Amino acid sequence: MRILVLNGPNLNLLGVREPAVYGDRSFAALEEMIRKTAEEIGVEVELFQSNHEGALVDKIQQALHTADGILINPAAYTHTSVAILDALKAVALPTVEVHLSDISKREAFRQFSYVSLYAQKVIYGKGFEGYREGLQWLSETIGKETQKHAD
Repeated sequence: MRILVLNGPNLNLLGVREPAVYGDRSFAALEEMIRKTAEEIGVEVELFQSNHEGALVDKIQQALHTADGILINPAAYTHTSVAILDALKAVALPTVEVHLSDISKREAFRQFSYVSLYAQKVIYGKGFEGYREGLQWLSETIGKETQKHAD
């Protein structure tokens, strides 16, 4: 099972950018935790971060042939990108949206998510742990679907 993990703009600055909101752990620490979690639950992950909307859309489209599910933190594109929403809908893979902070308690413009219009699960406000929960959910959900089709 292969899961594409996408991180949007400015997440590469974790630990530097607004630590009171996003914590003081680095992006490298996040990626390491994701890899370790994937190994523990027996899934492969491909990690990708970009500050560019088109690069994220391209990666989602490529997932159609290379991934079984998507875990995405669209970051600022959460609130603006119909293109990312459309790409997710087009590839129709199981998708979890994750946010480090609790977007429901942030500025009004951060409380709406285009991605959540497609994502089967949305996790926010749990920091790095949200990624772990998302990977586990995808692993279980994809495993159940695979088993159902095998039966």
